[in-house]
This record gives sequence, C-alpha cells and structure tokens, in this order.
Amino acid sequence: MEVLQHVVQYVLNMGASVFVPIIMLIIGICARMKLREAIGAAIIFGVAFAGMNLVVGYMLDAISPAAQSFAKNTGISLTAIDGGWTTAASITWAWPLAFLVFPLQIAINIVMLLFKWTKTLNVDMWNVWGKCFVAVMISYISGSIYLAFVVVAIQVVVELKIGDIWGREIEDLTGIPGVTVPHHMTLIASLLYPIDKLLDKVPFMNKKMDAEALKEKLGVFAENHVMGAIIGFLLGLVAGYGISKSLILAIQAATALTLFPMVSKLFMQALSPISEAISEFMRKHFGDREIFIGLDWPILAGRNEIWVSAIILIPFELLFAVILPGNKVLPFGGIINLSIAVAVVLLTRGNLLRMIIYGIVTTPVFLYIATFFSPYITRLAQETGAVKVAEGTMLTWSTIENGEFKFAFAEAMAGKWWGMLLSVLWLALFALFYYGRKKDNAAYFGQNHNEYVTDAFKEEQSL
Repeated sequence: MEVLQHVVQYVLNMGASVFVPIIMLIIGICARMKLREAIGAAIIFGVAFAGMNLVVGYMLDAISPAAQSFAKNTGISLTAIDGGWTTAASITWAWPLAFLVFPLQIAINIVMLLFKWTKTLNVDMWNVWGKCFVAVMISYISGSIYLAFVVVAIQVVVELKIGDIWGREIEDLTGIPGVTVPHHMTLIASLLYPIDKLLDKVPFMNKKMDAEALKEKLGVFAENHVMGAIIGFLLGLVAGYGISKSLILAIQAATALTLFPMVSKLFMQALSPISEAISEFMRKHFGDREIFIGLDWPILAGRNEIWVSAIILIPFELLFAVILPGNKVLPFGGIINLSIAVAVVLLTRGNLLRMIIYGIVTTPVFLYIATFFSPYITRLAQETGAVKVAEGTMLTWSTIENGEFKFAFAEAMAGKWWGMLLSVLWLALFALFYYGRKKDNAAYFGQNHNEYVTDAFKEEQSL
C-alpha cells in the first residue's frame, strides 16, 4: 500500500503539465497514432498547459493585490483566510488516503464505458484531488471514511454524465471535437438550469451576447485588449490605486486577456490529431460509438467571456463578503471565481450577461459554503502539517468547486434530515438538467453530431 502511495505521489509531484501529456501520449499510441505525431501532440499539450498556468498566475498576481488594497481601504477584517484552490490542493494531497481515489475513479469509468453508461473517458487525473477533498471533508463531518468514499463514487458518476453533455458545447465553443470537461466545478450548472430555462422566455436574454457579438456591437471597445484595459483600470480605481497604478493594472489585464486566446490555440493544435486518431480507432473497433476524452477546464480558457465575467464579479465578491451576516471569508486566493465562470460559459453557450447574473446570485452561496467548511479545512491543514495556520484564524477557499454538492452530502452522511433532503433535491435537479440539456442539444446542434463541425475547427484544419 505504501509503495502505491509513493508512486502516486511521485507522479503528482511532476504536476499536471507533465503527467497529463504523458497520459495523452499513451492514449495516442493506443489509438494507433504514429509515435512522432503522438509525442509532438503530447508535448504541445504540455506547453499549452504550462502556458495557461503562466497566464493565469500572471493575472492572479495582478488582481489579488487590488483586492487586498480594497479590503485594507474599507477596513474589512474577517477570520477565515482564503488560500484558493492551490492551497486546498496541496493540503488535500497530503491526506494519507488520497491515493485511494485514483483506482476508484478509474474502475468506475471503465465499468461505465463497458456497459455504455457513459461516453466519457476521463483522463484528467490531476483533478482527482477534488474528489479526495470531498472524501476528507465527508469523513470529518460524518465520522465515516466508508460513507466518504460512497459520496466520492457518486461524484465520479455525475462527473462522467455531465462530461457526456459538455462534449457538444465544447466543440461549439472551442472548435475542438472529441473532448469534454467532466470537471466537478461545472456541476453547479445543473442547479442553475431551471433559472436558465426561465430566462429563455425573456426575449432580451435570448440575444447573442458572447464576445464575438459584443465586437459587432461595440467595435474596438469589445476587443480583448481594450476590454481588458478598461476593466483593469476601473478595478484599480475601485481598489483606490490612483491613476498611475490603475493604468499599470489596465495593461496587465489587457495582456492577460490578449494572451488567453493565443495560448488556447495550442490546445486545439495538440488535441485535433489525437481526437482524429481516437475517432478513427473507435470507428474501426466499435462502429460509430462516440467517445469523449475528459480533460481539465483550461481547454476552454480561450473564451474571453470566462475572464471578463470573473473580473467583473470581483467587486461583488468583496461587497458580499462585507455585508453578508455570518460570513467569515474574505476572498483573496479564490478571488477570480473560475468555479462559476467555467460552468456558466458552458451552460449559457457564452452569453456574457447571463454569466454575470449567475455569478452575482451564486456569490453568497460560495461565501457561506466556504465559511461552513473553514473549520474542517483548517483541521486538515493542521493534521497534515502541509500549511501553517496562525492561532485565531482559519483556512478556507472562497470559491469551493461544487460546494453545494459537498455541503448537501456532508450533512446527509452526518445523519441530518435537511442534508438528506438537499441531497435528494440535488440529484433530482441534476437529472432534470441531464435529460433537459440532452434534449436541448438535440435541437440546438441537430441529431447527427458527427456532421456538426464548427467554423473555427474548419478554419484551423485548413491552415
């Protein structure tokens, strides 16, 4: 058991930008790609991952000080420190039983593929940590490690099922066929689906409002660099930076929003040949069966709507942190709320207005869930020794991914009736979303998905 744990930890220490390309290389070889082509695609995939991490880190380094300045100027003082997802991941990997989640996820995925219960092959092994996080939180709250792994199994299943849904959306948004994002952060879309259907009945909300549509209406003001500069400058003023520092932040935000689409093209370059090889392999051995390769969310990072909505939400996050009674969390590490932005760019098909609305209405939910889990995250940090927590403070993550699922099932496994009720309600809403969105996709894309190829992909293939 210890040997397996050490092997898993060794692989994890390499980081997602190394071991995910290794997995993609193996998949490419199994799909009968030429070795040189498989190696080339895997390396480019790693470059894309590393490049996206650099740009995201650059943006966080620029935005976080502005949030801190705002907090200082307004005198906000809250006891739960927001370490963001990186801190949450580091302490979770230090949990002694984290490595057991890997075989559980792989086994469930294989069984579901064999019985044709899913079309998703999830190779996103890095985000296994999110399910490890679920396990440790449930075990702390319920007192049972066995119930914790039952909840993990449920999460693995619903992730694979939502991956089946997102495949078409991702091809539509990115131009990359044959891939999906079975990420647990996207599960919040199932809770917002009823609201989204209601907004469908509002004519104004049905207008095309993605980045491309804004360019047509606003011209140069909707260009990535210009929009980034405007948002960055306004955020600097809100933070009390003054003109000079606000202009610097404007250029930093403009740089990030300009680079995101550039780096995202590398994902298309890497994944297109792998996707074609897998499709050919499936046709040869399994007829017309459709399989999606499940990857991490950065393949969507070229969608400017994600970053525009996430930055616009920052003042609302800070405002809610101040005014919400009982909240103990001041957003810092998770200030760029990708946990909602990635989910709703898929749910709304890039409708920026709806994305911002959903971000605002869910912000209080994120803060209260982060407050709820703060004692348990602090306990994990103390028990593993991975992060030191000062006396009188707690550690948390302001934008916990799929937090509503974690909260409902944690309370259910602890034997609380409202937790059981919330868990049943969550599963019912997920079922409503799954079957409803499946029907929506059939109408939106047409019955034959294989004939649906985006203009972006056509253009990329012609280059």
